[in-house]
Amino acid sequence: MVASQERLEQDLRSKRAPAPAPAAQSNVGPGPGDLRAGSGQSASERPAVEVRVTGFGRWKTVLVPPNAFVVHTRRGRNEPLHIGQGVSFRFNPAQDSYLVVPGAMQTILINAFCICRELQGVLVQAYVQWIIGDFGTAYRKLDFADSVDPMHLVNLQLKEQAEAAIKDKVSTMSVHEVLSDKQPIIEELTARLRDVAEGSDSGGGLGLRIVTVQIKEAVVSSPRLWENLQKPFRAEQNRLARLAEVTADTAIAERELAAERELAELRAASDAHTFDRDTSEQRRRADLEQENTRALTEMADETTRHALNLERERHEVEAQIERLRIERETEMKALELRARLELTRLEAEATHERALLEIERERMRAAIDNDQSPATIQSKLIDSLPEIVSKLPKPTELRSVTIGGSDSTTVAGLLAELSTVVGALRAVVPPTP
Repeated sequence: MVASQERLEQDLRSKRAPAPAPAAQSNVGPGPGDLRAGSGQSASERPAVEVRVTGFGRWKTVLVPPNAFVVHTRRGRNEPLHIGQGVSFRFNPAQDSYLVVPGAMQTILINAFCICRELQGVLVQAYVQWIIGDFGTAYRKLDFADSVDPMHLVNLQLKEQAEAAIKDKVSTMSVHEVLSDKQPIIEELTARLRDVAEGSDSGGGLGLRIVTVQIKEAVVSSPRLWENLQKPFRAEQNRLARLAEVTADTAIAERELAAERELAELRAASDAHTFDRDTSEQRRRADLEQENTRALTEMADETTRHALNLERERHEVEAQIERLRIERETEMKALELRARLELTRLEAEATHERALLEIERERMRAAIDNDQSPATIQSKLIDSLPEIVSKLPKPTELRSVTIGGSDSTTVAGLLAELSTVVGALRAVVPPTP
């Protein structure tokens, strides 16, 4: 445990080992040679705060990082020219000096080997975190001269004071109080460190501010004493464990008996329920079969009645269709008869009209013929002779007929001649069968 505490302390420290510095450079910033050799210095010799100095001779400027405190003094002046955090200034090496201190929070790891009220050794591990609160007071009262680790000496002093406070408080407490309640140690350590670092209301103090104080661990140095301290607790725990086992076994046995009784009751109830269920199922199935039979019978009867109704409706529909067909045929025949009668009437009327027209035409033709002169009749007959001749068949023999003794200038003579010609033609043309 102590080794791990030391490793943690080593990790929290800056990765620089203290190196002796010339007395001329303890209060004065680095010279030009130091700046030029910055890259040639080893990691263990580099200052805690990297400060850049620019310019040459008397016209130099010191550039301080923003997280570092600096105080700048000049020969012949009681008060510093510049003081604060991250303050840069002009620097004359002939008459000026400055001090740079890190402004980050510092952690102090404490391993206090204490003696309690029972004269038993106890190792108390704690840590304290602090920062600079008033640098104007701190740089006057504390030693920050080590340029490689300016906080080393301050941390060492605070560590010694913290260990003394822890030892004083633990010496008034018993081992049980130290191990069970660490708050009194924390309060005592915080009060003493704040009284030293921050001072009281009337003044004083080192210009520091305590951030936090914590107790990490408290360990009894004697393994035998630690074993003896653990024995009552372990015995009590064993007793509680054994009682718990007995209680658990008793509860398990009672639970098993109750479970067996419940299981027997459940089995009996299950058998009775099974018997009742089987009986109910058989009765339900019988009722269901009868209901199904009745339902099937009713459905068959309903189907038969429905089929008969459908057949009757079909016959009615067919009769209705046949009646409608007969009525339609009767109506069609009546319409055809009326149409035929109307057509016959119209034909009779048309024939009558045509006959009347023929009679009228014959009458008019007779009137026209009566009004024509014999010369006109002869000229029309002469004009129509070529057409009459062209329609006649080719004669097989030639006969000469001499018509005389009549006057062709009269109608009677002309008719006599025409009768003679027609008779000759009829003699020549064979009769049609």
